Amino acid sequence: MPEKIGMKISTVRLTNFKRFTDLLIVNIPSTSKLVLLIGANGSGKSSLFDAFGFIDAAIKHDVARNEDFLHYYKKKNDTPVSVTVKMDNNAEYSVSDNLSLQSNLTPTAFYGRTSFRQIPRLTRTALGQGVNIDFQKDSDRPHYFIERDNRFENDVEKIAEIIVKEIFRLEQSGEQIRRKYIEPINTALENIFGSGNGTKLQLIEIIPPLEGKTAQITFRKGGSELHYNYLSAGEKEVFNLLINLLSRSSLYRDTIYYFDEMDLHLNTKIQFNLLKEITENWIPQNCQLWTASHSLGFIEYAKQADIASIIDFDDFDFDLPRVLSPEPKDNPDIYEIAVGKEFLPALFQQINICFVENKDRDYYATVGIANTAFVSDNNRNNVYHKVRTTNYRGIVDRDFLSDDDIVQINQQYPNLTVLKYYSIENYLYHPDNLSEYYKSKNKAFDKEEYISQITEAKNQAKDTFISTIALKRTEYPYFGEPEFNGNALQNRFKNKQENEMQSTVIAGYLNSNEFDSFYKSLPMKSYCTHLPQRHHIPKSDLAKTAWFKAEMEEQLNRYKPIT
Repeated sequence: MPEKIGMKISTVRLTNFKRFTDLLIVNIPSTSKLVLLIGANGSGKSSLFDAFGFIDAAIKHDVARNEDFLHYYKKKNDTPVSVTVKMDNNAEYSVSDNLSLQSNLTPTAFYGRTSFRQIPRLTRTALGQGVNIDFQKDSDRPHYFIERDNRFENDVEKIAEIIVKEIFRLEQSGEQIRRKYIEPINTALENIFGSGNGTKLQLIEIIPPLEGKTAQITFRKGGSELHYNYLSAGEKEVFNLLINLLSRSSLYRDTIYYFDEMDLHLNTKIQFNLLKEITENWIPQNCQLWTASHSLGFIEYAKQADIASIIDFDDFDFDLPRVLSPEPKDNPDIYEIAVGKEFLPALFQQINICFVENKDRDYYATVGIANTAFVSDNNRNNVYHKVRTTNYRGIVDRDFLSDDDIVQINQQYPNLTVLKYYSIENYLYHPDNLSEYYKSKNKAFDKEEYISQITEAKNQAKDTFISTIALKRTEYPYFGEPEFNGNALQNRFKNKQENEMQSTVIAGYLNSNEFDSFYKSLPMKSYCTHLPQRHHIPKSDLAKTAWFKAEMEEQLNRYKPIT
């Protein structure tokens, strides 16, 4: 029986292939259902897809080995070309000059689409004008990634053929056919384009080319009905992809998909929605999608998705051997492909941009600092990296930092503010803030009793987190730049004596029963949650008090409005 992939690529090696002398891509996690290649035009992204096509040609045995074919792929004609992929189950497949692949991979192991795939206008006026197509061997595919991909009208005919067979052989009803072939398309279109009354795009019918007429593919948009020919370029691009996947999905269940530039003609929000929809709902779970882009929407989705890896091809000399691996998700340089750093200040020249952690943005925004925009990022490390590599400002939680840590960080990173308390929850649930909140509601609140309860809860829980302080601090990014290598500042956040010293200082804060001493290092987000005084109060309400605003203004006073 043919071997099924049922797995994902972990390693790729290209030798003497197109622009690459020796390219090795490693460490792709087995959890990566999506691998996004980023880089400027001409950086080599599409060449990697040609490499997958090179393997695909060997698997399918439908491309003759000749000098022209090899000349297209070879960097140097007198040196053998080689493409090797290793799967996450350690199976390895390699193809060289003779196009021989020592494996029994199925013809559906790889499935690619070039960026030249949009059909602006339907042309066929009868069925069968696509000649004899073997869908399992993907015989209508382009053999090079510089060629046009003309599979769309074949896909339309294939769906029509499947529907006719199901009606007559399986006696499927019209409603069953609609649920199976129309509704999935419309659900995807809504997920991608939205459901606004004037913009909602819905597929009404697909009638194949008959009686000398082109296919009737009709949509509803707002109050109008539109033929496929009159859709926008971006709408055609999306529909093309969906129809292709719908018509061939039953064949490609254990497959490496590689689609070039799926984001053509789409705005940023729709880019994000498209990649999310295709990755999560249209690519089978045990398959892997490789795509290439320099669009902000695709980068942002891949950055947020746990099932995605990002590989940066930009600004490398591939005449030299290169090893690439997935980029850290908190590396702000991945955005430079979409929007160069030199352009960002111009876009926001009248606004102070301040990056903050997660959902904290909503609380900072209530303070109302003029001409200041608070932008959410995923975590402390992301905020830190943005601040140290740009002129933007940032606010991060104190976490387990000592007073002296904060002094040193302020000196080295003047645009980065560290809260004086462990996290923003320490402000929201501070005795003074709750006191003001309860007073505004004409409710009783015993501040001293609350402090006593916090102290007691702290003493019961402190040993749980004191023992982990030194280890947690090794996750902090501060002073991680090369200029700090080996010095005492960097060692504060390494498994070194300096870290132990500061951890001991923080443990001292927590062992104290003086409120002002221990509260700054007490994780109020995770601990003391059982105290009744903080129950059933929306954080958004606690962020509206005068006390909270004054505290935040004190933290934010360095962010002077632009005038």
